[in-house]
Amino acid sequence: MLPKLIVIAGTNASGKSDLGVKLAKHYGGEIVSADSRQVFRRLDLGSGKISPEEMDGVPHHLLDICDPGDFFSMADFQRLAYEAIDDIIARGKPAFLVGGTGLYVDSVADGYILSNKMPDLAYRAKLEEMSTEALYRMLMQQRPDCDVERRNRNRVMRLLEKLHDGDDVIPTKKPRYEVLRLGVTWPREILCQRIDERMTRRFAEGMLEEVQSLLDDGVSPTFLLKLGLEYRIITQYLTGVIDTREELETLLGTSIKQFAKRQMTWFRRNEEIHWLDMQADPFGEACQLIEAFL
Repeated sequence: MLPKLIVIAGTNASGKSDLGVKLAKHYGGEIVSADSRQVFRRLDLGSGKISPEEMDGVPHHLLDICDPGDFFSMADFQRLAYEAIDDIIARGKPAFLVGGTGLYVDSVADGYILSNKMPDLAYRAKLEEMSTEALYRMLMQQRPDCDVERRNRNRVMRLLEKLHDGDDVIPTKKPRYEVLRLGVTWPREILCQRIDERMTRRFAEGMLEEVQSLLDDGVSPTFLLKLGLEYRIITQYLTGVIDTREELETLLGTSIKQFAKRQMTWFRRNEEIHWLDMQADPFGEACQLIEAFL
């Protein structure tokens, strides 16, 4: 029988981190973060990283484990997540995988068999010179059946690199855990309002200054641009590509909402996710599902 894992996945600004803390605290569990940007130290406000106060004493794993600019792959994440989850379970506690990076969540929950090959940096440099549209066309020529958002530059590049390395873009799976998947989101108009409110709050807390500090300390603008969303758009503003603060905020709000829509497209494909009613009693609903699962 496989050990059990509880997944709480959802969109930006949905409240998944807060719900994860309440549930983990209630069941005496620990949380493994599944976020591709929160693994980096000093990427706090821009990544929406949970604060020590918000953790409310619940242990969190895979936050702040590498420096900005370090190479960190999905295979690195999966390996460290397996180690953390296995350790939590070995200590007799429930493990909660909480996050919004769909690929990271699925790599662990579905048990992707991943290659540990080092990237071909020369090939990556060649891809970097191409437009996103050209990269997408190149991918479709090689794998027309590949399901990927055409504007997701990083994902398209990673798939091309996998094909270049001789890997299949559709990973084989060997599940390591029995998984309960809980989904967190809101009706679109409410989610958009939550995104706007959170963005205003994070600017007030110093999100702009966070990115300026990273640039001042020598973190590569290229690295920050690749991170997307807040880091990409704020870096463009601070380096003069975007002219005004008003343009920055409008562009960022629109980009986060578009990203949340893509997150939902990714998660909605999985029929095993139980979508919680966030306007009713999501904690009580989740507890019923967890108790039946455990």
